[in-house]
Amino acid sequence: MQPNDITFYQRFEADILSGWKTITIRDKSESHFKAGDILRVGRFEDNQYFCTIEVLSVSPITLDELTEQHAKQENMGLAELKEVIRGVYPSEYLFWIIEFTLA
Repeated sequence: MQPNDITFYQRFEADILSGWKTITIRDKSESHFKAGDILRVGRFEDNQYFCTIEVLSVSPITLDELTEQHAKQENMGLAELKEVIRGVYPSEYLFWIIEFTLA
């Protein structure tokens, strides 16, 4: 069995599969992806594969620079997006937006 390249919390699986979630915001440890990369995607909770994505772009951003458009691409409101990011990365300030599409 092939390992997954990136994982998402299970609560985001349906949004990814439906095409509603088209970006993910990650810390420096996952900033190495680049446009054109094809990634196997698994659930964070059990590492179960559920789809393959193609990376469209990777760009740095701070929490303060996030906009309603980013929130829309995450399929949530801006306040909720910032709350989720603070919960996952409580001590980080600089992030990377990974834009993707289903492959």
